[in-house]
Amino acid sequence: MYAITMAESGGPENMSWSEVDDPQPKAGEVVIDVVASAVNRADLLQREGNYPVPPGASEILGLECAGRISALGEGVTTWKVGDEVCALLAGGGYAQKVAVPSVQVLPVPGGVDLETAGGLPEVACTVWSNIVMAGHLSAGETFLIQGGSSGIGTHAIQVAKAIGARVAATAGHADRLQTCRDLGADIAIDYHDDIAEELKKATDGHGADVILDNMGAKGLDNNLTALAFDGRLLIIGMQGGVKAEINLGKLLSKRTSVTAMGLRGRPVEGPNSKARVVAEVRDNVWPMIADGRVHPITHERFSMADAADAHRRLDEGGVVGKLLLVNPDA
Repeated sequence: MYAITMAESGGPENMSWSEVDDPQPKAGEVVIDVVASAVNRADLLQREGNYPVPPGASEILGLECAGRISALGEGVTTWKVGDEVCALLAGGGYAQKVAVPSVQVLPVPGGVDLETAGGLPEVACTVWSNIVMAGHLSAGETFLIQGGSSGIGTHAIQVAKAIGARVAATAGHADRLQTCRDLGADIAIDYHDDIAEELKKATDGHGADVILDNMGAKGLDNNLTALAFDGRLLIIGMQGGVKAEINLGKLLSKRTSVTAMGLRGRPVEGPNSKARVVAEVRDNVWPMIADGRVHPITHERFSMADAADAHRRLDEGGVVGKLLLVNPDA
């Protein structure tokens, strides 16, 4: 098969479409003939050498895919060869074939074509595991998504609205702020402004019950200010740095919590596993997609062989939703 490989970490120019060995399914795994994958920020970090691959995972980039099952490992009974599926991966998505534990495989949700489904598992699992499983967002609460026009953001806005939350979203330009509103955001805030101050104004001083943030250190203090009493801050990225001081007084005075959690390094099965997240997404998010409350947002499609160009595009900024990588021979 062919896959995107890298001779060394660094820029997109180090990526190439090269022939590699086909993956073989271990017990409990399936092999998927990949139709499409998608570009995530974590892929850029891995390409640069700043996101180590979990033990045992493929060195090939790609945290999600969609395609058709072509082989079953020992003990797999829930899927059959030929099934059209999408999957959450620990790596390996930028390839014509990938092996993945069967418990991380999902059916393609109703109303979504197979290519588009290649950009769903990572955002769906990230958003649900954070704002609901960890953040316990509920109807009537206020939810703030930092970076509302991103792949994560466009999905999070819709899921939070479907839950019944009041949604606030940040973005950097008027057109992207309007996109957030079009997707259901009740409050749209220019991230160049004081986000906490603007949110407090828009919520009569209440603030956010749950915040999903991908900036990390840079926005930490402002996020703590923006939290409501008993608020929950969930950090999923470090685009704004990894180190910052915490004013514990802000946490104690409002009984707030800060949680930082990744998805890729979780165990396959167990109480806090990918299997549990995938099952909850199938039961809760897939119906939202099937009935039209949530729909995937795709900014652009690239041939998988041109993944380097897709990385450059994401690096440029201004991407609304997901960038898909389509297998040129699928």
